[in-house]
Amino acid sequence: MGRLGREHPLGSALFTLHYIHDPLCGWCYAASPLLNAAAAMPDCEIRLHGGALWPEPTVLPPAMREQIRSADQRIARLTGQTFGRKYHEELLPSDALVLHSRPTLAAVLAAREIAGPTGELAMLNAIQRANYVEARHVVQEATLQALAEQLGFDVAAFNDAFARAPVDAHVREARQWMARIGAAGFPAACVETAAQRLLPIVPQEFLGQPDAFVRRLRETAAA
Repeated sequence: MGRLGREHPLGSALFTLHYIHDPLCGWCYAASPLLNAAAAMPDCEIRLHGGALWPEPTVLPPAMREQIRSADQRIARLTGQTFGRKYHEELLPSDALVLHSRPTLAAVLAAREIAGPTGELAMLNAIQRANYVEARHVVQEATLQALAEQLGFDVAAFNDAFARAPVDAHVREARQWMARIGAAGFPAACVETAAQRLLPIVPQEFLGQPDAFVRRLRETAAA
């Protein structure tokens, strides 16, 4: 996995991919192969910025559920990303489904505190899989604890970090990044070069094409 979140050494050719996302955003799930491909680049570090698509607990009206179902089908066609049968047949139609970004972002931040940037990305991937493939209620703290345990984190340490996670400040910073690069939705990204230039890049243009995304990152970083 790439160098996520490390500072640039003096004279290094490393570049940073600032990635603005939400764990409960379907299009961010669509772009996750791009993010993981970038993380595997030895000269790329990644900074995750969670922008809170669902800042308050939200129960979806039927029309929005159908809109999400249609988007999921398009994502599957474009990218090959998997959506579990139980997700579409049981979780998405359920009145018990609540979407709320804050607990999922707290879990990602807690994972970073415990296991560093690599753990942060691992938790994001685990939340997305648990939601879209395994049809689990990922806004529930018990589910997030179980994911932390599956990832090998000390659960007591995770719970402590989860309770202290600076979600509000993190979301404010992510929103500032969105304004800075002119992004209107998720996912959004920009490359920060070794010369500290910020160059926006649009993940949606590369869905299903992680190799092309990696090439564009290299080209952008060298510009």
